[in-house]
Amino acid sequence: MRDSLAVIWSIGRKDLLLELRNKDVVVAVAGFALLVLVIFTFSLNLTPDIAKLVGPGVLWAAVAFAGVTGLNRAFALEVEGNTLEALMLAPISRDLIFLGKALGNFLFITVALVVVLPVFAVLFNLVVFRWEMLAISLLTAIGFSSVGTLFAAMSVRVRAREVMLPLLFLPVVTPLIMAAVESTSHVVNGRSWSDMSQWLQLAAAFDVVFIVVSAFVFQHILED
Repeated sequence: MRDSLAVIWSIGRKDLLLELRNKDVVVAVAGFALLVLVIFTFSLNLTPDIAKLVGPGVLWAAVAFAGVTGLNRAFALEVEGNTLEALMLAPISRDLIFLGKALGNFLFITVALVVVLPVFAVLFNLVVFRWEMLAISLLTAIGFSSVGTLFAAMSVRVRAREVMLPLLFLPVVTPLIMAAVESTSHVVNGRSWSDMSQWLQLAAAFDVVFIVVSAFVFQHILED
């Protein structure tokens, strides 16, 4: 068990360190998300009521679209560096490779959220720094990373992977985005855990199902 966790952490940490060292994708994703927030801030007459109404949708739409840019890099770096075959030949389970890659994407999305959330709170003048928002962000980041890792592996050898990944990824994560938007709406309106429990349960169920399904399908994708 400890060895498996060490393998997962090594793969995830390696991917995150590479991206943070290059800074290209981190800056691109955070910059894109922030640009979307700024555009909506100036294009709407943001009264407190309007901010609470449209803010959650703008936030998670920006994160979802920006996140696709980072997810594209999950396996692109392996292909560019000719290390994908070496990773497949390593004496470790394909499940561990998937979980390691998903962990790297999770950490990457979390870094982007750490940058975006404070700016969102300032621009829309909304209170989002609550424990409920932490739970929403973690559940959404887990779902994004598990689904994104699977589809990134499927599209990595496709010539138009920058187009293919969003077409595959965004329709599948729509239920998760809906849960995140509705839960965030409850947060900015000052409601309690019980008010958003059904949406948190939906997000948690989505994560469990797609982690299991993605890990199973991932093995066959690598073999192909």
